[in-house]
Amino acid sequence: MPRYLRLVAVLLHLCALWLAGPALAAPNHISAELIAESAAQPGQTVMLAVRMTPEPGWHGYWQNPGDAGLGMTLDWTLPAGAKAGALQYPVPDTLLIAGLMNHVYEHEYAVLVPLTLPADARPGAILPISAKAQWLACTEQICVPESTQLTGSVMVGAPAARDARFDKWLAALPAPLGSKATFALDGKRLRVAIPLPASVKLEAPHLFIATDRTADYAAPQAFSRRGDMLIVELDRAKFEPGSPTALSAVLRLGKAGDGVWIDAAPGVVPPAGEPLVEAPARPAVSLPMLLISALLGGLLLNVMPCVFPILSLKALSLARAGESEAQARAEGLAYSAGVVLACLALGVLMLTLRAAGQEVGWAFQLQEPLVVAGLLLLAAAITANLFGVYELSVPGFAAEGSPQGAFATGLLAAFVATPCTGPFMAAAMGAALLLPTAQALSLFAALGLGLALPFLAIAYVPALRSRLPRPGAWMNRFRQAMAVLMGLTVAALIWLSSRLAGSGFAFAAALLAVILVSVLVLLGRRQRHGLAGGRPVWAALAGLVVIAALGLPGMVREPQAEAAGVLPSAPFSEAALAKARAEGKPVFAYFTADWCLTCKVNEAAAIEREDTRAAFEKAGVVVLRGDWTRRDPAITRFLTAQGAAGVPLYLWYPAGGGAPQQLPQVLTPATLADLVK
Repeated sequence: MPRYLRLVAVLLHLCALWLAGPALAAPNHISAELIAESAAQPGQTVMLAVRMTPEPGWHGYWQNPGDAGLGMTLDWTLPAGAKAGALQYPVPDTLLIAGLMNHVYEHEYAVLVPLTLPADARPGAILPISAKAQWLACTEQICVPESTQLTGSVMVGAPAARDARFDKWLAALPAPLGSKATFALDGKRLRVAIPLPASVKLEAPHLFIATDRTADYAAPQAFSRRGDMLIVELDRAKFEPGSPTALSAVLRLGKAGDGVWIDAAPGVVPPAGEPLVEAPARPAVSLPMLLISALLGGLLLNVMPCVFPILSLKALSLARAGESEAQARAEGLAYSAGVVLACLALGVLMLTLRAAGQEVGWAFQLQEPLVVAGLLLLAAAITANLFGVYELSVPGFAAEGSPQGAFATGLLAAFVATPCTGPFMAAAMGAALLLPTAQALSLFAALGLGLALPFLAIAYVPALRSRLPRPGAWMNRFRQAMAVLMGLTVAALIWLSSRLAGSGFAFAAALLAVILVSVLVLLGRRQRHGLAGGRPVWAALAGLVVIAALGLPGMVREPQAEAAGVLPSAPFSEAALAKARAEGKPVFAYFTADWCLTCKVNEAAAIEREDTRAAFEKAGVVVLRGDWTRRDPAITRFLTAQGAAGVPLYLWYPAGGGAPQQLPQVLTPATLADLVK
């Protein structure tokens, strides 16, 4: 993220604090203290430490904070002739929040500053020193600019007893590498060659780039070795990438926080050697195979439970396809165009949000309460139309049909029919999150084509079309039956609204749906008398939209916790998973969402069962449940790391720390019980 964007963010926080008035007097969430290591002779240098102690849940920032945040600034007030050197930071930690990489300290740390005393300082004197310190303190939700006036003193004289804490603080600084590194800018990649003996053990290494606007901090880093040379490859910065003539960085060697300071100059960087850390980047499967997987995944979506709410729309369109060959083909093409366009639009929106740092995945739209409320009102209007309350030539169920109606049906089908991933689709959508934009969008287009393929086949294959029933009186009865299905969809969306945003929000959305149907009843009466909707009807509909837009956002609340199911489980977190695996226990981790019908079918058929509970209890299985109903960045990151773009996802970790197994997305009653036999 460009530094000016970080400055804008901090300025907004400062404005908020200024408007808050008394809030400026609130205590800092990171306390700061100025400490001198010992006394020093005139003209000599002594080390100062700014000891920073964050409250639990808060963190401070390294000199280059990463995608967000700000490091510390010190405005010194020193005796004449004294000089403060550059700030020296310990090796930082990484913290990924909403797709933004932060370089932080979540524990006590010290920023060291060398101070040179005046050459004419009088031995025995005590020199006062002070500094105006400013920094940014953050949690994973909020950031607060903080400041304090640091004061301290240094005695002039022979060094006597020194502060023993400096041993720890000095050891936390990155050691100078001693050898010159080289770097090269290769298109969109930054490659760095670091002279490092092959005997140096590396564990979870990370290269913290100190030079701003050089690297994409959140992108995977690929490490490889060529003898005593460590090769690091990173993506360049996405926004206004710089072309530095020198590069500074800290290489973290291990989880304990050891690291080395690197100064690199432009030069030759050898090709990558033996991989040290696999970057979870480009998928190994070829693009043609991924396209086939996306096509098959879209095709299978037609029989997945997530599609049932819109089967009524498609069924009526297919039934009318037997009227004429030309009309059938026109509607088939229009329907397919709507499906593909909707899938592409969802793909563009998802990739754009992820590029902007949002942690979203497939079916992210159904994680938003207002989107679900909009779908609820749309489903209520469709239900009223299918019951014959009113007539409106929209998505494909008008009396005579039209390509425009089929196109609208395709748009709606793709939007509502893709909250879940099915077989073949998971690998393709997971790869779409990692591939270049053009290739990723080709996968979304293939998915849409697969979803539209049955309708397209019927439109263009006379033998298939001839098997469809001819239009007749039966269509009215079928239309009534489909209205019941859409009515059940309305009920399901009301329930989902309560799960997403609380019962109050769901009640308000349902009330708006009742008002909408009442207005449509009035519209239908006017239509049966040969009249248009008229200003009162359209004014009522417009007023309903305004009320929904203004009233619903303020009613979003955290929903009540879901009642425990048959199979006891704990909320998923990577820490809970690591703890269970460290104890050698088998783990079943499953990821679900209330809007995912495939998930709910699997839970009823295989997970929430007495025989599964009994088998798991006997084997001591730890069950972790990841609820993705509402947007959860931590779960989104984990899904992406597993190559999954959405739910359901089922993982089995055997006892004793064996390799995890990804289970099928369609479970049978015996699937889970067989794991512990």
